[in-house]
Amino acid sequence: MNAPAIPAAFREALISLQRAQTRRDVRLVETPAPSRIAPYAVAVNGTVLPEHLETTGRFVVLHDPAGQDAWEGTFRVIALVQAPAEAEVGRDDMWADAAWSWLDEALTGVEYGQLGGTVTKVVSRSFGQLAEKQDTVTVEMRVSWTPTDANLEPHVVAWTELLAMCAGVPPAPEGITVLPGGHA
Repeated sequence: MNAPAIPAAFREALISLQRAQTRRDVRLVETPAPSRIAPYAVAVNGTVLPEHLETTGRFVVLHDPAGQDAWEGTFRVIALVQAPAEAEVGRDDMWADAAWSWLDEALTGVEYGQLGGTVTKVVSRSFGQLAEKQDTVTVEMRVSWTPTDANLEPHVVAWTELLAMCAGVPPAPEGITVLPGGHA
C-alpha cells in the first residue's frame, strides 16, 4: 500500500524550516509531532544554550490542506516557551504583559493572523524543613498563530528569538553571533 503524497504546501513549509537561519545559541531538535490535530505536522524542541539557563520550548506546525475555520487558514503554529525567572517576577503583576510584548517584538515583520495565547507564572514557595530555600518562579508562554503562507522560516526564527528573550540572552545585532555563556 502506498502512503499518501505529502501536499506541496507542506513540503514547502518543511523546506523553509530547514533553511531557517536561527540563533546559534538555541539548539533545535526535531521531535514527534501531534498526530490527531491535523493530517500533517512537524515539531521542534528548542533549548537555549548554555543549558543551565533552563529555557526550553516547542514549535509545532500543523497543516490541514482543507483548512480549519478556527485557524482561518491551512497552517497553524503552536509555540511554547518555559523559562525560570527571578523571584521578583512572582510579585510583579505586569510581568505577563512584558512577556507578551516580547512575543510582539519577536513577531515584528512576520505575516500572520489569529494570534492568541497565555502567559503563566508559577511561584513555588518552600515550607518546613525547606523553608530556607528561596522562592522559585517559572514562566510559561503558550501561543498560536496562523501563518499567511507556507514560508515558515520567519516564524521559527521569531520563536527562537522569543526563547532567547525569555532566557535573558541579549539580541544579536545583524551579522553577529552571540556566543553561549556569560550568564549565571
